[in-house]
Amino acid sequence: MMILGKKDLVAHLAQAVDMTQEKAGKTLDEILSWIRSSLKSGNDVRLIGLGTFSVQKRAERDGRNPQTGETIKVPASNRATFKGSKELKDALNQE
Repeated sequence: MMILGKKDLVAHLAQAVDMTQEKAGKTLDEILSWIRSSLKSGNDVRLIGLGTFSVQKRAERDGRNPQTGETIKVPASNRATFKGSKELKDALNQE
């Protein structure tokens, strides 16, 4: 498994496009901010060749406290989802 942090992405971006890490960091921050605000506004974000980020609404539901077994209400919430594109799936399955 490969775990990448933001610093790793910034370093790779800076090297790949020959820019300073500071500019690469600002660029990455802007991209992530744009994706976040688009999702918060209710818009899907489709990156051609990669996939689609969208928001899934989860209704309020009953849950259980694992320590006491008591029934509790889990509040409604939104969560981000990602669905890979056909191109991404094909690339992952090439041999």
